[in-house]
Amino acid sequence: MSLESVDLERVDDIVEKYENQRRHLIAILQEVQKEQNYLPREALFHLSMRLKIPFNEVYHVATFYRSFSLVPRGEHLIQVCMGTACHVRGAPRILERIERSLGVESGRTTTDYKFTLETVNCLGACALGPLMVIDGKYFGKMTASKVDEVLQGYQE
Repeated sequence: MSLESVDLERVDDIVEKYENQRRHLIAILQEVQKEQNYLPREALFHLSMRLKIPFNEVYHVATFYRSFSLVPRGEHLIQVCMGTACHVRGAPRILERIERSLGVESGRTTTDYKFTLETVNCLGACALGPLMVIDGKYFGKMTASKVDEVLQGYQE
């Protein structure tokens, strides 16, 4: 799917996979986001009608969980842990280096939609800190000097 359009027939296929059951809203939203890389407003309205759920309820779920995004995300999701252990071991310098290298601020997506950069409060791997995660792959004991090398593997 492209950023400009939403394949509502594909959304319907996902809804039907879950037997049009409103109790599966989170799973449906996860699949729509996986295909689109975010939750387009048009898809949320469509789900509201298909599942017979008020739009504000669908919107509430989509905005309550941090894993959902209402704006387009990059092809690769970079997360930098800012928990206490990572913070004291240099996570702010890691984040600063990523921002400089990609030309994007935390919470934003690069203009080419290649990367989205986020900070998280804890990734549960304090012994590996400072920690950077790209698409679910953990890079522990990071240093600012290692950032560009790691990113290069995702820029090709």
